[in-house]
Amino acid sequence: MTKSKKNLAEVFGLFLKLGCIAFGGPAAHISMMEEEVVTKRKWMSRQYFLDMVGATNLVPGPNSTQMTMHCGHVRAGWKGLWVAGIAFIGPAVFFTLILAIIYGKYGEVPEIAPFFFGIRPAVIGLIVNATFKLGKKAFKSWQLIILGVVITLMSLYGLDEFLLIIGSGIAGMLWMGFQQRDRFKALLFPALIALKPIGALITNKSIFLTFLKIAMVLFGSGYVLIAYLDAELVEKLGWLTKDQLLDAIAMGQFTPGPVLTTATFVGYQMNGMSGALWASLGMFLPSFFLVGILVKLIPYLRKSILLSNFLDAVNAGAVGIMIAVTLKLGFELAFDWRAAILMILSIILTFFVKKISPLWIILGGGTLGYLINLL
Repeated sequence: MTKSKKNLAEVFGLFLKLGCIAFGGPAAHISMMEEEVVTKRKWMSRQYFLDMVGATNLVPGPNSTQMTMHCGHVRAGWKGLWVAGIAFIGPAVFFTLILAIIYGKYGEVPEIAPFFFGIRPAVIGLIVNATFKLGKKAFKSWQLIILGVVITLMSLYGLDEFLLIIGSGIAGMLWMGFQQRDRFKALLFPALIALKPIGALITNKSIFLTFLKIAMVLFGSGYVLIAYLDAELVEKLGWLTKDQLLDAIAMGQFTPGPVLTTATFVGYQMNGMSGALWASLGMFLPSFFLVGILVKLIPYLRKSILLSNFLDAVNAGAVGIMIAVTLKLGFELAFDWRAAILMILSIILTFFVKKISPLWIILGGGTLGYLINLL
């Protein structure tokens, strides 16, 4: 076996393993990667690894998945980029698809429904915790706090979340330093996300384009996806109910790998196997091309003050929208005392029990929901 093929096989084996065991969200995924590719295998220096982590925050898409592509490219070139990404995403897509099929067959059966009664408020706790952590990171100046509050209020009022995200980035960039000279580089990536809303008919093409659009405005944590799914699929297009959205988020937590395989689950509910395929392609395909561009542009992007301002403002706006979505979802559950108790318990556990896995929160919520319904 030649050295290039050996390196490619090594990339495939490592990221297939991580794709099968990487629970815990992007931060956990990246820490596992750092241990494997820096400490154990010494594919790169720790400083270069950190530079790649920073660079993935400058473009839309799932950070941890994009990091697998970067690492694959370092070890095995362009083929390694594609092999690493596919190996990492593949197991999560497969497991999520199995759950989607089971949910589609049994989700409405009375014997199964009580579990989802408990799972939905449990998910709220996870969302609240993720929003709090992202908020601490995103709201790092008084300008960003003000921007986040304004976006939250505008989102609650019902304005289009995609326009709010784009608007927050541009407003922040203007507010925090449009006098910089590298304005062309800063405006290049905002231009990528200026995609128009699509029609409301559910077809494979519309599913693909919807998730493609979401992927092109998805900065930061995979949990931000929740806000976008609510805005696009629940509020605007009416393809899902809020209960179905919470169920989809819960299913994404059951599987290892990127939480964005929630797209696979949603796509299956909308149009079966083909819908799951096109939703997954729309969600993940842009990352392969964006990372391909990014590996050439990292030295320039790291120096762009305006682009950093844009990204900071987008993150603040995304957290603002997440706050609004969390309030809406929690408000709907708060009127049932049983669901309200489970929601409060989930929030307490996620905040005060260190290193508890989202999987145990969801399983516990489902079990308590089932027991409550027996009373």
